Amino acid sequence: VQLQASGGGLVQSGGSLRLSCAASASISSINVMGWHRQAPGKQRELVASITSGGVTNYAEFAKGRFTISRDNAKLTASMQMNSLKPEDTAIYYCNFYMGPYNSYWGQGTLVTVSS
Repeated sequence: VQLQASGGGLVQSGGSLRLSCAASASISSINVMGWHRQAPGKQRELVASITSGGVTNYAEFAKGRFTISRDNAKLTASMQMNSLKPEDTAIYYCNFYMGPYNSYWGQGTLVTVSS
């Protein structure tokens, strides 16, 4: 199974992007879908996650600007990012977590926000 992330690109400060992540094959019991990011020289960090029941969790920097959603039938996760800032520049990775030692990562999609 592969996760295909898309939607990254170059946007000006204040702009918006919508990231999407889709699985290449059926996956059962995806407990949590999430988006993480890694900026140059920094560790990967959680941006947002959503449980199978729709409970969301956001990093402080994402609250009020990013919205995560999922489609359980289509096995997709999306994240709407508004009011983007230059410090949001990073590679964004999606993750589907089924349980301990059982998760998939997407290949990453680059988001670049110019000032």
